Amino acid sequence: MTRSREIVAHVGSAHTDAELGILLEKARVIADGDQQELGFDAHRVTSQLADVADWRPAQAAPVASVAGPGRTIGTASRLLYDTLGAVYDWLGFDAIDDAVFRDLVIARIVEPTSKLDSLRVLADLGANQVSYRTVQRHLDAVGPGKYRDTIAAKCFAHARDCGGLSLLLYDVTTLYFEAENEDDLRKVGYSKERRVDPQIVVGLLVDRTGFPLEIGCYEGNTAETTTIVPVVRGFLERHQLTDTEIVVAADAGMLSASNLKDLDELGCSFIVGSRVTKAPADLESHFHWNGDAFTDGHVIDTVTPRHGNNRCVNDRGKRAEPVWDPQAHPGAWRAVWAYSAKRARRDQKTLAAQEARAKAIIDGTKAAKSARFVKVSGKDRHLDQAALTRAQSLVGLKGYVTNVPVTLMPATEIMAKYHDLWHVEKSFRMSKSDLAARPIWHRQRETIDAHLTIVFAALAVSHAIQSRSGNSIAKVVKGLRPLRSATIAINGTTHTFPPDVPANQREILEHLGVDPAKSATAQGH
Repeated sequence: MTRSREIVAHVGSAHTDAELGILLEKARVIADGDQQELGFDAHRVTSQLADVADWRPAQAAPVASVAGPGRTIGTASRLLYDTLGAVYDWLGFDAIDDAVFRDLVIARIVEPTSKLDSLRVLADLGANQVSYRTVQRHLDAVGPGKYRDTIAAKCFAHARDCGGLSLLLYDVTTLYFEAENEDDLRKVGYSKERRVDPQIVVGLLVDRTGFPLEIGCYEGNTAETTTIVPVVRGFLERHQLTDTEIVVAADAGMLSASNLKDLDELGCSFIVGSRVTKAPADLESHFHWNGDAFTDGHVIDTVTPRHGNNRCVNDRGKRAEPVWDPQAHPGAWRAVWAYSAKRARRDQKTLAAQEARAKAIIDGTKAAKSARFVKVSGKDRHLDQAALTRAQSLVGLKGYVTNVPVTLMPATEIMAKYHDLWHVEKSFRMSKSDLAARPIWHRQRETIDAHLTIVFAALAVSHAIQSRSGNSIAKVVKGLRPLRSATIAINGTTHTFPPDVPANQREILEHLGVDPAKSATAQGH
């Protein structure tokens, strides 16, 4: 009598020895059911497709080897690594034939840390492992290899193709160092964080979306106002844009007579924030004819002296504001002033706090530190009522200085372009928080420049990811890092399996052109 066979369950199809091992393990679990093993620790024999698939050509019988149950021998966030690498390559940065530099950029985006600790981050991402000495050697190659020039060229091409070169935005920040002593580059200077550590000044030029185009590094005691012209000039010369119409926007910190003159001579149009202290002179005619009352959204298009020692260029005898023309007003620039009720409320709140502080210092209830609206005469302190009244008359006003004629750009567009500056501020926040460009521990100028080149590239990759996916870089990293590929040893072989990707993350990957199924297969290569 022939014994019949009953199929209890179909566990799948195998195409590799590793898959066969997994299916055999799954079948064993189903067959054993709730039965407990006796603990004899019997050896299992490795199974291969050649043993069970009759469609293969005849082969010699394999030598049996001992194989235990499958075990995980490693996991990695390879999907995140491959995603960041894919965007790095998509921007054309792979023109730099340096895998270690590429890995340092990726590590910078994932987890800001020291170069030494970056090796831990890269190991967690499943990257090829190198020594710290190798990292140092590749950092030394960044300057001589002109890596920053290559990155700047690729960033320029990307921005040009996206139509983002008509408006450039500029801002500066300071990066401090955990160091006791100054050197030729790291100088104690004014820090926006009120620190006294040695620092450097960094200028960043971006397009209107915040995509980085140029980065500059200066001694820590460099005045911020002196950085914009060298960075803009370097950008124009690098890309041969001397005859291209470009508008550069910067905040009031860049407002100086020499900066505006130099930018104008470079052939650049500029839009720079003005200081509210210039409003009384610029708006003298308006105040004379209309008083200091404004309505929400009120815009005044007028002129402002190029130099502080110039005579007033606004004739208060004429009620109509002058229309700036470079030939008719050689000693002036165009000035746009706008009033906002929302800004006025914010300014009033700030003034009230400053007035209260001044009175507390005068009364002796606060420490006698320098404060606005405190007038000192010998040992006496009293409230500077004239200065307070003047400041209250200017609340809600915001000024802009430009060399763009009204015939080319109306006042509303001048203001709109200026307010795109939040993109560069966002880029700096990214470099400080998401990329943690500081504090940095490098000592030599060459390694500091190499570090900033890594930050520059990481900013570009991060911005591209945000633009293409619609998600912040922090959200992308947070969403992809837990999705870990697993390398399993089973049936005498090892195989790496990709993670299961949730719908939200899969959508991000689709926007970035990354196939998660191909990620695991690259691990270890």
